[in-house]
Amino acid sequence: MSDKTDKTIQKRKDALDYHALDRPGKIEVVPIKATKTQRDLALAYSPGVAEPCLEIAKNVEDVYKYTAKGNLVAVISNGTAVLGLGDIGAEASKPVMEGKGILFKIFAGIDVFDIEVGTKNVEEFIAVVKALEPTFGGVNLEDIKAPDCFEIEERLKKEMQIPVMHDDQHGTAIISSAALLNALEIVNKKIDQIRVVVSGAGASAIACTKLYIELGVKAENIIMCDSKGVIHSGRTDLDKYKQVFAHDTPLRTLEEAIKGADLFLGLSKADVFTPEMLLSMADNPIVFALANPNPEIAYDLAIATRKDVIMATGRSDHPNQVNNVLGFPFIFRGALDVRAKEINEAMKLAAVKAIAELATKPVPDIVNVAYNQKNLTFGREYIIPKPLDPRLLTTVAPAVAKAAIESGVARKVINDWEEYEKELRLRMGSNENIIRVLVSKAKQDPQKVIFVEAENYKVLKAAQIVQDEGIAKPILLGNIEKIRQVMKEYSIDLGNAPIIDPLSEDSLPMIEKYAEILFEKRKRRGFNLYEAKRAVRERIYYGLMMLETGEADAVVSGLERKYEATVRPAIQTIGAEPNTKISGMYMMLTKNEPLFLADTTVIQNPTADELVGIAYLAAQAVQQYNIQPRIAFLAYSNFGSSDDAEPRTVREAVRKFKEKYPHIIADGEIQANVALNPEILSENYPFSDLMKGRPNILVFPNLASGNIAYKLLQELKTAEAVGPILLGMKKPVHVLQLGSSVREIVNMVTIAVVDAQEKKKKKE
Repeated sequence: MSDKTDKTIQKRKDALDYHALDRPGKIEVVPIKATKTQRDLALAYSPGVAEPCLEIAKNVEDVYKYTAKGNLVAVISNGTAVLGLGDIGAEASKPVMEGKGILFKIFAGIDVFDIEVGTKNVEEFIAVVKALEPTFGGVNLEDIKAPDCFEIEERLKKEMQIPVMHDDQHGTAIISSAALLNALEIVNKKIDQIRVVVSGAGASAIACTKLYIELGVKAENIIMCDSKGVIHSGRTDLDKYKQVFAHDTPLRTLEEAIKGADLFLGLSKADVFTPEMLLSMADNPIVFALANPNPEIAYDLAIATRKDVIMATGRSDHPNQVNNVLGFPFIFRGALDVRAKEINEAMKLAAVKAIAELATKPVPDIVNVAYNQKNLTFGREYIIPKPLDPRLLTTVAPAVAKAAIESGVARKVINDWEEYEKELRLRMGSNENIIRVLVSKAKQDPQKVIFVEAENYKVLKAAQIVQDEGIAKPILLGNIEKIRQVMKEYSIDLGNAPIIDPLSEDSLPMIEKYAEILFEKRKRRGFNLYEAKRAVRERIYYGLMMLETGEADAVVSGLERKYEATVRPAIQTIGAEPNTKISGMYMMLTKNEPLFLADTTVIQNPTADELVGIAYLAAQAVQQYNIQPRIAFLAYSNFGSSDDAEPRTVREAVRKFKEKYPHIIADGEIQANVALNPEILSENYPFSDLMKGRPNILVFPNLASGNIAYKLLQELKTAEAVGPILLGMKKPVHVLQLGSSVREIVNMVTIAVVDAQEKKKKKE
């Protein structure tokens, strides 16, 4: 069996395990009101629930006031056109519909029930969806075959009073339209003068073409091709949807039609668009090759064929990705927030223009960080925003909401648009993006990461994930035979990733080299040459010496060893940055935004100066994640309410920190509940600098309090812990918790890669 086949089998197993393990599926329903006491339950259900029922009975619009309808979308399919899999049935479409629900939630805070309807009969399907109208604020139709999808959407839009959109049609149309407007601006062509050739005549292709006409493309300047060639007036096999695009033309093939064209839109299949066809197009051609997973012409091939081409695909590994997630979450967000009766043409065009305009604006640092760019700017390789751009929510949703109000389909009017944008930002917090941003940043420049405990299944599985995802380049340390045995047992494929056994004869030359270096470092700190040689035969020392000599970029260790068993060798071999004392920090991913806790792992009873150092290192790390640091120095007292030794130390640290780093928001000493509760803070201590924003860095007065706090949060399931993140090391060394999960190891590797990238930048 080939390596490629093995990898395909493993990826299939990973996908199945992801959906099946722990709890089957990807979503759950979570209560958002208190349910702990008998009183809570009496309010949530009988008898208290009767009151909102009676209010809604008197005024049906009150359903938006007393229930979740206004933030609830149905993602509905009958499984007749699932992704690229075709008609696989309603049940088989459910994983896709659950996945679509996740995208709604993480990008726009919209709740979703996925509904799979077991009928291919158009009338039955329409009847089912119409009957569900009382439940939902909107309906997202998904993966329904053409031409049924056209009739279903058309009928439901007419017969229902909530927004209905078939995203397979309009999502791609909206995003590619935004890309088209900006591409035309760059090449200085007018939309009513361009010639367009479309490869594909399914739902997406037809919707795109219709929207292009709405934007100004002349219908007579469009040639559409299906699998049988050009759609022309002489054909007798066309349904009513294709007939709209049939022209009286002698052209019969894509190759003939494309000559002299300004835009190629591909929504068909891979490799149907050749370099010769591209060369026959007009000057500054625009090519949207959107077939997935492989485009009609490969990006690199198109760019190599013509330097003047503007190229977009559906892929994330190339510039100008046409991705529906740029549109549908925010379109529905805007529609729901004004209780729109439908998603009309005005709202779609508003989304197009908002997305297009956003790409022309200066890109915030968080986007540059996510895609490892110094300065993304509007141009041939950036004609549409990136999916992780947080401004999409506050740009597209308001534009759609305004269009709904102005076109008369809104049942609720927004008067204060600044307040609405603020509500949108608060709805999402900053937690949702941080891991995705860090992963994207890591993938732009993957670093060589040493996995010290590579005989462990979880470590090898994490190594495979980060290699397959392009996050890191693994280097495995351990017994080669054992590692390969575990890889074989669990079908883990790491390709040509280096496997090194420090105890093997092959490693003896490097042992000698590393021992000499370690001896020089530690000869006046208790190490003789014999002890140095013995030390570097240990995997942790061997890996750290690889890092020290530049043969690797980061080290991850600690899954099977105590924390100090990694930290002590790291200090001995790598050491701290000048004038710095190493400390540890945890990133706690809470429901609303990340909290950073320091020091949780290294300095037991810090002095005031050490607290200043801990806080500053944490602030530097948080800035590296493109978050503005706001620091609360915690204690059991508030601003001098106790004069015991520990609060005095914290108070002195705050004074010194403010003197040294006045540009960073920080205050204390302060109790944790006061720091994190704006109402208590404003009522009692309105003078505090923390009134400028809720703190995101908590500096603890000692190791015990910090360690206890993060472990309590983690065990109570109120936050997911990422860490410990070692701060102040000259080079990236990061320590895993004993027994970390595969997910936690992947997160830590991602942190290590980003850390390595930043440390390299500082040296440049």
